[in-house]
This record gives sequence, structure tokens and C-alpha cells, in this order.
Amino acid sequence: MAIAKQLNRHALGSWRDYLELTKPKVVALLVLTAWVGMMLAVPGLPDLTVMVLATLGIGLLSAAAAALNHVVDQKIDAKMARTHSRPVAKGRISSSQAIAFALLLASSGFAMLYLGVNALTAWLTLLSLFGYAVVYTMFLKRATPQNIVIGGLAGAMPPLLGWTAVTGELHGYALLLVMIIFTWTPPHFWALAIHRRDDYAKVNMPMLPVTHGIAFTKSAILLYTIMLFIVCLLPYVVGMTGLIYLVGACLLNLRFMQHAWRLKFADTPGQAMAMFRFSIVHLMVLFLVLLLDHYLKIAPIYGQ
Repeated sequence: MAIAKQLNRHALGSWRDYLELTKPKVVALLVLTAWVGMMLAVPGLPDLTVMVLATLGIGLLSAAAAALNHVVDQKIDAKMARTHSRPVAKGRISSSQAIAFALLLASSGFAMLYLGVNALTAWLTLLSLFGYAVVYTMFLKRATPQNIVIGGLAGAMPPLLGWTAVTGELHGYALLLVMIIFTWTPPHFWALAIHRRDDYAKVNMPMLPVTHGIAFTKSAILLYTIMLFIVCLLPYVVGMTGLIYLVGACLLNLRFMQHAWRLKFADTPGQAMAMFRFSIVHLMVLFLVLLLDHYLKIAPIYGQ
């Protein structure tokens, strides 16, 4: 009986380790933006089967990219306070097991998208996986302080993937959603990088606070929040959205800029992490406001 309980506890731990490999909170945010992209792509409700298959497929490939990130970064993760207890870094899951798990997720997600949705979405999602797990994690992350700026494109793709899943084609409105996340990513991540600067310096990771200093990074964050405000106005300017989105976007971005201003000119202990946490809320609420605006039809959209 005791042995059975011990085995059960071990199995539960393994299940949790594999779940941790997928970075579920990050993947959930990506899937949310993809789902909103699907909903915005058509005036009414998208086909339910396509939505389910696209959501699962995009989620599985995103989870695969996250698992590969654990493998590539295991030596770095083992030295950093934030990541030292990750399953691969701690040896609870071997590199080969993590790679096999990632390949299973990736092949399942790709097949689901290719066979059940459309080829365009399948290949674009696979390209996003390659961009994050290979281009960003293996090369950019270690090569330049602009790593998160360039590599952020992979993480900005889900709304476009959701849009193509429903329509089978690229659209300028979907690209605007990509621009929003692309511009949001640097201030979001640099706030965390300021908080974890010593960790990144310890492993010689060329994050902006390490290479250019915290003061410079704070200025860059403030400038990017201003850029984000402008980019977030574009969906309204081109007639994609209406007044609900305009008001919501302005309020959210003013709050984001307030965090950046405080970080730059009135920094207090914990401000960087407070901004990081708000940035996640900012993106989630912004996309939900997009959805609300779309279905209440406050303004003419989709070329009307």
C-alpha cells in the first residue's frame, strides 16, 4: 500500500513536470489572442469545429515550443533563481524525454491544423515554433540585447494564426493585432529583466538591463509604451473597431504608461514587477475589449 502511494505521488509529480514544460500560463495567453483573432475574422461566430481544432493545434505547437525552450536553456535555467527548479534544469525530466514530448506535441498540433483547419495556418504556426524555439532561444537570446524585440515576432503571431484558421487568408486587420503584441512585448519583458538583472548578468545573457544599464532600459520601456499607445489606436483609425475599443485601449494604455513613468522617474522597490504583472492584464483585457467591441458593432468594420 505504501509503495503504491509512493508510485502514485511519483506519477503525479511527473505529470506536473510535463505540464510545467509547456509553460501553461504563457500558452494560455497566446491561445486567448489566437481565439480573439478567430472571432474577429468574421461578422458572426466562426465554425465551431474549426475553432476547436485551431485552438488545440495552436496550443499544442505553442506548448511544444515552450518544451524545447526548457531543453535549450537548461544550463542557464539551472543558474538563475527564477528558473533553477524547472524540470529539465533539475533533471526530473531528461533532455531526450523533453524533446520527445515536444515532438509529440508539435506533430499532433501540426496534423490537427493541416488536416482539420488549413495548410496556411499549419505552416505559419510551425514557423512560429521555429522562430521562438530556434531563432530566438538558440541564437538571438544569446547574441544581442535586441533579442526580445526581434524574437517577439514569434510570440505576436497567434492573432494572425487565429484569423487565417477561420478565413484561410492573410488580412491587414490581423497584422494590426500582430503589431500590437509585437510592440507590447519589449516593455512587458524588459520590466521583468530589470527585476532579474543580476540573474541575467550571472549567466552572461545580453538582456538590455545588463548591456545598457537599468536607467537606459527604463527609458526604452517608456518609449515603447508610448509607441504601443499609438499602435493600439490604429484599429480604430482604420475602421476596424468602434468607440468601446477606443475608450478601453486609451484607459489601458494610459495606465501602462503611468507604470512606465513611475518606473523611470519615481521608482520604488517592486515597481518593475508591478509593471510586468500589469502588462499581462493589459494584453488580456485589451483583446477582450476588442471582442466586446466587435460583437456590439459600435462602428462599421470589415470594410463596410
